[in-house]
Amino acid sequence: MKTLALVTGGAGFIGSHIVDRLLADGYRVRVIDNFSTGKRENLPESNDLEIIAGDVGSFDDVDKAMKDVELVFHEAAIASVPKTIQDPLGSHSANYLGTLNVLEAARQQGARRVVFASSAAVYGDLPELPKREDMPLKPLSPYAVDKLASEYACQMYTHLHGLETVCLRYFNIYGPRQDPGSPYSGVISIFSDRLKKGERPVIYGDGEQTRDFVFVSDVVEANIKAATVARATGRVINIATASVVTLNELLKSMSLILNSEFNPCYEKVRAGDIRHSSALTVLSRDVLDWIPAVDMDEGLGRLLQA
Repeated sequence: MKTLALVTGGAGFIGSHIVDRLLADGYRVRVIDNFSTGKRENLPESNDLEIIAGDVGSFDDVDKAMKDVELVFHEAAIASVPKTIQDPLGSHSANYLGTLNVLEAARQQGARRVVFASSAAVYGDLPELPKREDMPLKPLSPYAVDKLASEYACQMYTHLHGLETVCLRYFNIYGPRQDPGSPYSGVISIFSDRLKKGERPVIYGDGEQTRDFVFVSDVVEANIKAATVARATGRVINIATASVVTLNELLKSMSLILNSEFNPCYEKVRAGDIRHSSALTVLSRDVLDWIPAVDMDEGLGRLLQA
């Protein structure tokens, strides 16, 4: 009988790509999504796919979705830092309580492993670079605080209950299906949308802030490894490329691919934004045996020329 995997937020950007991969690998897949940002059209038609409209902030919804599940990929979250600053209680319900509901339902229902989507936001703006998993942390937003608290909850459930958990600290992910409609979406999807419409992209700050961008197919591969590698249990692992680019350099590259003028509109820095971000990726290589396969040029080409 095929293994049943649950993907929370499975109709969203990253979650839907994980669903595709799981189905291709022969899993049965169940998705729970409240469709606040996820889209049904992101999900394929398949006899091995079950879709539940539900909210991770509700234990009853999660508990029902967890029945007979062996593997959980917990992607559901309010991913907008500014939105969580405006509504910290809503962030707590979706981002921390949602994780606690997933962990407790997994424990009660006998799921084997939970792979949790954490974030590089937990590092904050401490000056030490690159960011490594054992360094001090300084979360600067409700989003980051909830992600860090969720990591601790995962480790607690592994320690107290033997539930296998793996926390993946995502850096900046990009690729198809990333919705540019929100001003808080991934910067690459927003730049792409504006360039294609002939509009000036907005850069918050001077554009010299740095980011480590990871293509979504590489992130999916990291999730599959995290779900299957025994030695990953209880670990917190950076998911990044270990290379950085400034936002100015990024926009110049995108403008060149699309034959557009480099003409950004610079606005003031947003609250909670981090100046520099780069990752040490020793653990992802040594623990997960994961090395990103898609470099920046290839990833932008795939995205912009699709």
